[in-house]
Amino acid sequence: MLALMNDARAEHESQPLLHWLLQRHPGTPKTRAKQWILAGRVSVGGVVLRKPHQLLRDPGETLRLLGRHATTLDCGSGWRIHPRVGLLFLDSALAIVNKGPGLIAVPAVNCDLSALSILADFLAGKLKAREPGVAGRTLPPAYRKLQPLPVHRLDQFTSGVFCIALSPAARGSLIEQLKAHTMKREYIAYVEGRAPNRSGVWRNWLEPSADGLRQQIVPAARAATAPDSAREAITHYEVVAEYPLSGGKRFATKLRLRLETGRKHQIRAQAAHAGLPLIGDRTYNPKCRETPGGGESIPFPRQALHAEVLTLEHPQQPGKRMSWTAPLPNDLCQLEAALRASEI
Repeated sequence: MLALMNDARAEHESQPLLHWLLQRHPGTPKTRAKQWILAGRVSVGGVVLRKPHQLLRDPGETLRLLGRHATTLDCGSGWRIHPRVGLLFLDSALAIVNKGPGLIAVPAVNCDLSALSILADFLAGKLKAREPGVAGRTLPPAYRKLQPLPVHRLDQFTSGVFCIALSPAARGSLIEQLKAHTMKREYIAYVEGRAPNRSGVWRNWLEPSADGLRQQIVPAARAATAPDSAREAITHYEVVAEYPLSGGKRFATKLRLRLETGRKHQIRAQAAHAGLPLIGDRTYNPKCRETPGGGESIPFPRQALHAEVLTLEHPQQPGKRMSWTAPLPNDLCQLEAALRASEI
């Protein structure tokens, strides 16, 4: 009799959501049940719950297992699916990834490995997230039907956050946001020199060089004669910090930059034109080139540029603005620490 009373009392005590789900579906492996919860397929009282160990009393008939379709995946603070790729967000419309330096964003000629191809392999089940939890290592089967499509990109040696579409309709919506300048992209850059003002706007006309490997700043009059090749570039800048070096004989500056337009090498070309070339930029910083009189450069193995914030409207939910932040990678944290200590 006492055992029966204890069993009855236990039914009314709080238990993890996973417990109640396994009770309703007793033949289901625990791993699969966790995947259902994290994939947003379990609701209680009409509310989707995504924490397997969330405590609640017996939900009874209000616990529902929803249809097998890809909903928002809870990536927590980010899933590491490759040494240089973190997954910040995933649903049936788009993926938000945090790319490390040295990896191209989308496939290119003679270079197949990219953030996009790595995401495709992860969705196909060829890669597993490097997370300790079971749910972090696998994906529900519904995600394997998704096909990553490029929207925009980051330079190979620029780190940070960018988006990838997972359907043609979503890609069209995201590209329209880029064209309308409603997709907000903020960067952190470390440059050589001091800005003349604490904030301002760079407005220039950019034209590709003959070999297409770099951008050139051209006068507006010339741009008017070459409308097919010259494009206006607009970048808003704000000084975050200044670092005096060599006893105040030279300076480095930390900038926050917001793109209004998104041209190839826009920030790098405009910063150099403004007399503030990016630290480590082998293409646009003359001090990084081995030329006579180039001057002493601040040593760094890549352009010190990081895509920190991305804000956009969800392509399947009009009016819903979403934002993601990618923290500074270790190499830029180390650079900033050295600049603060005037060790360069």
